[in-house]
Amino acid sequence: MTDYAQEQEMEIEALQAILMDEFEEIDASDSGLNTSNRCFQITISPQEEDDEETSKVLLALVFAHTEKYPDEPPLLHVKSLKGISLEHLQALKHKLEEEASENLGMAMIYTLISSAKEWLDETFREVVVEEVVETTKDDVIIPHGDAVTVQTFVAWRERFEAELALERAKLMPESALTTSKEKKLSGREWFERKGASQIADESEEEDDEDIDFDDEDFEDDEEDMLKHYLDESDVSSHSQRRSERTVID
Repeated sequence: MTDYAQEQEMEIEALQAILMDEFEEIDASDSGLNTSNRCFQITISPQEEDDEETSKVLLALVFAHTEKYPDEPPLLHVKSLKGISLEHLQALKHKLEEEASENLGMAMIYTLISSAKEWLDETFREVVVEEVVETTKDDVIIPHGDAVTVQTFVAWRERFEAELALERAKLMPESALTTSKEKKLSGREWFERKGASQIADESEEEDDEDIDFDDEDFEDDEEDMLKHYLDESDVSSHSQRRSERTVID
């Protein structure tokens, strides 16, 4: 024979240990239940809002064991402690009574508490979303500027990258802007640009600078460089002799 009183007492002790301050015994006259048995109230908030002070909604689940509980359903009552309408309370009570009938034969109060918590979370998350949608409908939002498309974004990005590269170039020293082509001059090109006297001066002042010649071009052009230098010298000497002859004549 089942000892219902013992099973009921064991469930109450387990709920007290699990729920602690959220679980309390109340007078039957305050329970809203038509019974003289012991009545208990559990305070329930949505799963994501366990802090009672900041939660927008709070629910009180009130129950009392019947004589043959858990082989028959408990007496149940739900009431709003904060922000829950009568319509919502009636829907929740109906849901919990159905679940109680499905769980006959086992201790079910904690199962009903979990179900009520999940219902609160789902119901009032949907309410918040609906309020946001309604607010958005009422607000008149005027867009500024042109609509963004893939084409306009790509064009903007290319323009932005070009401007960024230009700004970086302005901040870089001239030596860093020298192209690899300019660094790898042939011997003759370098000689023509610098001149023999400038080469000597730069070699003394810039000992640490590494000038990158193209060795193969330099070797190939050694004779041309010397010939060019001699040709310039011959032209200079010829011009000088011509000037002297003119003076003598």
